[in-house]
Amino acid sequence: MRHAVWLAVVALVVATAGGVWWWTTPSDTTVSIDHIGDRVQTVARGQLPVFAAKEDVGALYRFATEQGDLLRHMPCTCGCGDLGHGSNRACYIKTEASERVTYTSHAAT
Repeated sequence: MRHAVWLAVVALVVATAGGVWWWTTPSDTTVSIDHIGDRVQTVARGQLPVFAAKEDVGALYRFATEQGDLLRHMPCTCGCGDLGHGSNRACYIKTEASERVTYTSHAAT
């Protein structure tokens, strides 16, 4: 009897921990395709999108995130101004909020 109670307590703790993890894990981390064909992913601030997995590409995306004011003053050289990109930073970041960043794969392709 005592063994069964112990197992029930352990199962309850595991189920509760799993529920907390599920509840607090962002659900919008899937990659989608935007209207110009670029992959787009929203992640928690401090994380990078899946298309920035390579170390050198990740370094560029980190720079675009952390040094955004600098890139906002640099025009893009790939000709994406016709797509609505007003600066080089738009090739990396589509939108951002205090806790989330939506990245675009435009710079990674």
